[in-house]
Amino acid sequence: MSSAAADWTQSPYSFPNPLIEGEWQARLARIVTTMREMSQQSDPQQMVKMYGQRMQELMPVDRRISLSRRGLADLQFRITRYSGWQNEINPWKEEKSLPLLTGGLLAELIYSDEPRIIGDLDVDVSDPAYEYLEGQRSLLALPLYDQGVAMNMVLVTRQERDAFRPEELPERVWMSNLFGRATQNLVLAEQLDAAYRDVDRELKAVADIQRSLLPAKLPQIPSVLLATHYQTSQRAGGDYYDFFALADGRWGLLVADVSGHGTPAAVMMAITHCIAHMQHGEAERPSELLRFLNDHLTARYTGVSGHFVTAFYAIYDPHTRRLTYASAGHNPPRLRQCRTREVLPLNRANYLPLGIAPNLEYRDCELTLQSGDRLVLYTDGITEAARQGELFGTERLDAIISDCRREPAQTLQNILDAIHEFTDGEPASDDRTLVIADIV
Repeated sequence: MSSAAADWTQSPYSFPNPLIEGEWQARLARIVTTMREMSQQSDPQQMVKMYGQRMQELMPVDRRISLSRRGLADLQFRITRYSGWQNEINPWKEEKSLPLLTGGLLAELIYSDEPRIIGDLDVDVSDPAYEYLEGQRSLLALPLYDQGVAMNMVLVTRQERDAFRPEELPERVWMSNLFGRATQNLVLAEQLDAAYRDVDRELKAVADIQRSLLPAKLPQIPSVLLATHYQTSQRAGGDYYDFFALADGRWGLLVADVSGHGTPAAVMMAITHCIAHMQHGEAERPSELLRFLNDHLTARYTGVSGHFVTAFYAIYDPHTRRLTYASAGHNPPRLRQCRTREVLPLNRANYLPLGIAPNLEYRDCELTLQSGDRLVLYTDGITEAARQGELFGTERLDAIISDCRREPAQTLQNILDAIHEFTDGEPASDDRTLVIADIV
């Protein structure tokens, strides 16, 4: 290989001489049109194609060649674009199909990390890139820098000698690198969007699995009308409610809330579900189930994850209407007594959340319900729904559930409507779970 080459360098603060009066307006109009078109592009492949067409109008050349050394061994490079190709190749999606070359003039150019003009090009037939440069006598090499290194390079050639003016070199290097960064940003945005879609599909799968752990339908409990609502603030969440059919026609009602949000909380919710369903025999008292859950969570899970779980578990006997309950740091359910219209919190058996410390002993509390009573179990996403720092709170909740005339499903909807209005329709910032049980 032999070449008569001239290397040109110039201060980056120097610019070409002013254009002949009258020409700059037309040139500016073309550049503005190009910038407008670029700003509308979201596909990097299409933007490169459009930009190449516009540059050909502004600065006609005979050939355009794009190179990349990204991820390759020393002196290796790929031809990523070539104006002589008949079929368009997307280098970001079809990298393996691109020509991989080693050494020669183009390797010398891209690994030099410098812009260069060759005014009398004479490429030897043995050069690896001979087919791309054959018949060309002028070459302009424009490095595209990434982290200070020319990972890519654009070459333009002409068939005549000395076709490129050295005073144009600073502007061309500047323009090419600005375009290269804009293209790279689109590529990254496209990759980020694809990653988000992948994550969203996974989160949707997690959410589907999580919802499959909830009761598929409400149980038929004698003397009880039920209504439930479950809403996560993200795809998946840490709230959990469940019903357990027990001996002698009794039923267990469990509501729990894992600390945190999203997928980590959903995983811990699934673990809590599994533990609750693996106890050998039935817990005769609610405190036994809470102790069982706490022992397993602290022994295997929460010490590593840092999560904890608040929970309220009650056992209801339809024959006697006796309700026995225990609480592990959970929001006290509300009991509306229809005969007095009074709303009371069930807060007489509260203790530490699950997963904080081993060997905790929870205690039980009992009461007898009356026909017309209403029990409302909920997570803190209900009462802590906020508007400008103000919480929805228990007073607003109590005002809605105190209406004895409403069925539980209507009461539940009234609560959700009130929260929606209170928060001005803002998306939930925390998971929201409601279980309403009316005694009939």
